[in-house]
Amino acid sequence: MAKVSFEHPPKINLLTMFRLGLFQMGLGIMSILTLGVLNRIMINELVIPATVVAATIAMHQFVAPARLWFGQLSDAKKIGGTHRTGYVWIGAALFAIASFLAVQVTWQLGNSVYSQGWTLQTYSWVALLAGIFALYGLALSSSSTPFAALLVDISDEENRSQLVGIVWSMLMVGIVIGAIISARLLPAPTTCQETAVSTVSIFSDPQSLALLQNAINRLFLLLPAVVFGLAVLSTFGVEKKYSRYTSRSTVAEREDKVTLPRALKVLSASRQTGLFFSFLLIMTISLFMQEAVMEPYGGEVFGMCVSETTRLNAFWGTGTLLGISCTGFLIVPRIGKQKTAQLGCLTVAMSLVLVVISGFSANPQMLQGALLLFGLASGVTTTGAISLMLDLTAAETAGTFIGAWGLAQAIARAVATVTGGAVLDIGKQLFTERVLAYGLVFTLQACGMILAIWFLNRVDVTEFRSNAKQAIASILENELD
Repeated sequence: MAKVSFEHPPKINLLTMFRLGLFQMGLGIMSILTLGVLNRIMINELVIPATVVAATIAMHQFVAPARLWFGQLSDAKKIGGTHRTGYVWIGAALFAIASFLAVQVTWQLGNSVYSQGWTLQTYSWVALLAGIFALYGLALSSSSTPFAALLVDISDEENRSQLVGIVWSMLMVGIVIGAIISARLLPAPTTCQETAVSTVSIFSDPQSLALLQNAINRLFLLLPAVVFGLAVLSTFGVEKKYSRYTSRSTVAEREDKVTLPRALKVLSASRQTGLFFSFLLIMTISLFMQEAVMEPYGGEVFGMCVSETTRLNAFWGTGTLLGISCTGFLIVPRIGKQKTAQLGCLTVAMSLVLVVISGFSANPQMLQGALLLFGLASGVTTTGAISLMLDLTAAETAGTFIGAWGLAQAIARAVATVTGGAVLDIGKQLFTERVLAYGLVFTLQACGMILAIWFLNRVDVTEFRSNAKQAIASILENELD
């Protein structure tokens, strides 16, 4: 009987790499809608406590462990003849629908808080909104995890870093574009509050409420539909043409085959992995604590409109894009990966101090400049940390190690979102001046970055290479036996 041979798929070209980046660009746009627009509306216009808002929105990050299951599911079961594309499309459609439903429940919650206060009915709306955000997170995982697996399927060792770099940069482009489009679709006259600090719900002003609802509903109808279109456009035909999945070994380690127990074993395999993951955890929490409070900061302290606070993300996103683009070429080759990450953390701490100082001056231009620097520093930190992580990875366990990092990062971002909201509420109880309440969040972030440097200084790549690789490999060998 003749042996069946398969034609090797062609190498992915640069144009297709940028086309795939459209999916990540869409995810960047969605992050602006949830963490940029909706949280600002809930805290400022609807006067809902920041802790409640942050905890509710963070539900989409707390369900991140489901990404492991969706990855395994896309390995085993095809949808429409493909392992990845069908999951990407269905997930994108579901998170687009979930985002619109979240807005409609938000209006009901705001009305209940205004008309009844914190009654059983109000808490029921909170629970429903948290549930919708959990479903949003599950839909996001069911789409983004198979997409990440698709990137592995269609690339080879020599072009994978190029593909990942382009796709990651497109995420930042999406954040900038989302911020600009949102600002244009939320014109200032319909969304500005008359006072910088408001303790009265917008439900007390029916005319302003109607204008705001129309603007927000239109935004959450139009942009998610565009994002779904980008998901289809970016992946159409790519898997069938370029995927090497069926020709690769089924026992190959992949990010989406990481189980939680295995991830925890890998993290505790040696002193060096423990130190490095402690650094990553503290760094990630300290980097993202401001996500749920930055737009309300612009509204309450600087008197900005929703359209203006949404545009703040463009300054942060542009800085991050520049930081990621330049660091690998200009900084890492000169000072090394570990010192690059240290420099990034220190610069993040300094930029956060500038964010606090800008609040005392109430100068929006100073805040925008501080956020541009914060984004630049974030890009440097992220690039340095990821580059160092690749050095601290044994080739035969790369999928497990990077998968464990991805899961830890998702949980850290969820914790950061909730912590930022909780610290803001504590600050509001401690201080009558709003700038001091918000300053407490940013100061805590800066302190966290200094603590992250302390852990990073104790990471020794040489020690890792001498013993950690063997420890990790032995764990996986024991599990396979």
